[in-house]
Amino acid sequence: MSLITPDFGLLFWMTLIFAIVFFILAKFGFPLITGMVKKRSEHIEQSLRDAEQAQKALKELAEEQKRMIEETRKEQARILNEAAVNGDRIVQEAREQARTQTTAMIEQAREEIRIERDTARREIADEVAMLSVEVAEKLLRRQLDSTSSQNALIDRLIEEARAKHGQVN
Repeated sequence: MSLITPDFGLLFWMTLIFAIVFFILAKFGFPLITGMVKKRSEHIEQSLRDAEQAQKALKELAEEQKRMIEETRKEQARILNEAAVNGDRIVQEAREQARTQTTAMIEQAREEIRIERDTARREIADEVAMLSVEVAEKLLRRQLDSTSSQNALIDRLIEEARAKHGQVN
């Protein structure tokens, strides 16, 4: 029995064993193998669909992120502009308030000066009136007999008034 030239019996048994193995594989093995291949193929297809969906979701997220960044920049610019406007407004209001306060202080100082000036005038007028009364009183007390005694009295009163007010001739 040679393997290079097999005889009929060997061919029969080899064919029979091959048919049995093929039948068993066709009945049990091939459906299992094709099922596994089909299942694996479906799994790969599902993974590809999931990957595409994930990629699409990532792309949408990236676009959303860009949009949010742009909105944030716009909001930041708006807030900065608003802050600048508010800052200018506050500075302007402070200047206006300072002007108003300064004007009020100047008016108050002018009023105080006017009141002090009026008070000083009244005091001077009162002092002049008192001096006049004193002079008249002294003149009436003393009876003046002659012109020379009158002149001497007047000169003396003038000297007293000058001495009283600190004026020296």
